[in-house]
Amino acid sequence: MSTVVMHAVASLDGFIADENDDVGPLFDWYFNGDHPLVGDEGEEQHTPFRVSAVSAAYVRPFWESIRATIQGRHLFDLTNGWDASPPAGEHLLVVSHRPKPDGWHPEADVPFFTDVTAAVEEARRRAGDGVVAVCAGDVGGQALALGLVDEVAIDVVPVVFGRGKRYFGAMEDHRLLEDPHTVIPGDRVVHLRYAVRR
Repeated sequence: MSTVVMHAVASLDGFIADENDDVGPLFDWYFNGDHPLVGDEGEEQHTPFRVSAVSAAYVRPFWESIRATIQGRHLFDLTNGWDASPPAGEHLLVVSHRPKPDGWHPEADVPFFTDVTAAVEEARRRAGDGVVAVCAGDVGGQALALGLVDEVAIDVVPVVFGRGKRYFGAMEDHRLLEDPHTVIPGDRVVHLRYAVRR
């Protein structure tokens, strides 16, 4: 059975971007080392990530375990849905109240859902026994509030934004997590992973 992991890079005060969707220094650690995160084919599609040895040892296996990624419409618009080829995983699913843009990669099997639960169910089916990555923000927060998330993974960068787009979106309810089972200090990032308390 698949594991649903909510994931993103965040500032120390819990923001995944500023109010203008600028990530500022949040992604600097993706480029401050010598170790690639994806193979040659992935680098042709995406930015050539080069991280420290410590970060590579954690991120590479995590990304390789991802089979399906769920993103919200806002991130879809910002990234153009990664042109139907996410940095990790074979399947992309989108949660949106607006339909897929006309003519957007008609060859791609990228379903759109108006319901977070339906998106997670389909992502689980596609992922098999792999990981479903739910991008943090509003959709990730909704999935967590609905009890659909098994783990929370945060790559915390030592910067304070003060305001911006929150890691957990507009989620207002309390949700308990277990103690972190992963704490890895990297170069300008700390990788944290928590199981969600049931």
